[in-house]
Parts: sequence; C-alpha cells; structure tokens
Amino acid sequence: MAKIICVLGNKGGTGKTTLSHMLCQGLGLLGHRAACVLTDVSREPLSPAGRRYITADARNADALTKVIDKLRTLEDWIGVVDGAGNRTDMDRKLYAMADIVLLPFRDSHEDIRTVIRDLDLFPRAYAVPAQWPGNAWQCEAADRNVAQLMGAYRNRLLKPVAALSASKLLLHKQVPEHLPSPLTRACRAIAREVLSVLEIEVDNDAGEDSAGVERLPPAERPLRLQRMI
Repeated sequence: MAKIICVLGNKGGTGKTTLSHMLCQGLGLLGHRAACVLTDVSREPLSPAGRRYITADARNADALTKVIDKLRTLEDWIGVVDGAGNRTDMDRKLYAMADIVLLPFRDSHEDIRTVIRDLDLFPRAYAVPAQWPGNAWQCEAADRNVAQLMGAYRNRLLKPVAALSASKLLLHKQVPEHLPSPLTRACRAIAREVLSVLEIEVDNDAGEDSAGVERLPPAERPLRLQRMI
C-alpha cells in the first residue's frame, strides 16, 4: 500500500508547500507515482497538468480521510501531505497517519528553535534545512548555526535543499513544459534522500545517474517506518 509522507511544522513560511511539490516532482522524475495532498485552507488547489505527479484537494477532514484511505489501497504510490503552520492539533493527526514526517526550516534562530520543539514533539520526524542559502559564506554560517544548535538531532537532519527562485514554478497553476535543470536536479536529490530513509530502492535508469548519491547509514536511520505505540 502507499507510503504517506507528511510535511509539517508549527511555524509558517518555512517552505512546506515548496518542499512538498519539489519532492513529488522528484519522485515522478524517478519513476514513482506520487500525489501531493493539499490541506492548507489558505491555498488554492493546483492542476496536475504538466506535473510528474497528481494533486489532491483535502482541505477539510472528510476529504483528507477519503484521500488517505484511497491512497492506502494503491500499491507503490507515495502520498505527500502538504501541511500548514500554526496547526498543532492537525499536525498531531497527520503525524499519526504518516510513515515519515518532514519538518522544513529556514536559516534563522527562530526557525531552528521551532523545529527543535517539533522534533521533540514528533519523534518520527526528520528536519529538512529548506530554502538554504547558495552563497558560500552564507551557507557556511547557516551550517555552523545548525551544527551548534542542533547537534543533538544530527541523525534526524536531512541534507539542505538550496533556495531556488525557479521552485516557484511548481506552485503555478500551470507548470511550464520545461523546468530549469537546477530545479530538476534539486527535486531528484530530495526525492532520492527521502526514498533512502524509506528504504525504497531507486532505479538508476530513472532520470539522472544515482552514482555517488550517499545513502543514510543504518545507524543514522533509527526511526525507520515503525509506528510508535
């Protein structure tokens, strides 16, 4: 049955929607069937036209239940649930149904403090440095902040997703026929890493060659897919 990935986080503006669509696009590029599930009532549904994945509108409880139940009946599908900020109760519900939870955060002390609280609240979650600076000096400073403030969570940190202005193209109602190569590579990269955490093999013939892509060592994947009781 389908795997469910929930992109959550109590703080708004961390890039949950952007990460959700990048992940779905990357999964599609790697040959996986994926659905991006909208739950944020402040956003409008996006058409699946031109995307490598389908979209689903689940902005109310009944619709969300139907979408998740349907996905669970589908073999080899991956559902990516796009959460929203300041919805702790809703995040708890989504966490309970997820196989893996992603918590994007930006390069700021406020974001880092918030994601640490969320990591403590959701023991099966991984933090994702999102919209990470591309400038070498800024990136080094951001990485240093994370190392100093989140050292205790290093085995629950995924690789940074760089800030790309082109990522906004995935949030357009109509996606361009051809997306920029840097965006395509970034989408594949986050998809490969999440698949690695889920222990789902990636077909080397699907898109770019995966040679040199580092899989997370078992010791750094303590959460796996077990549901906590």
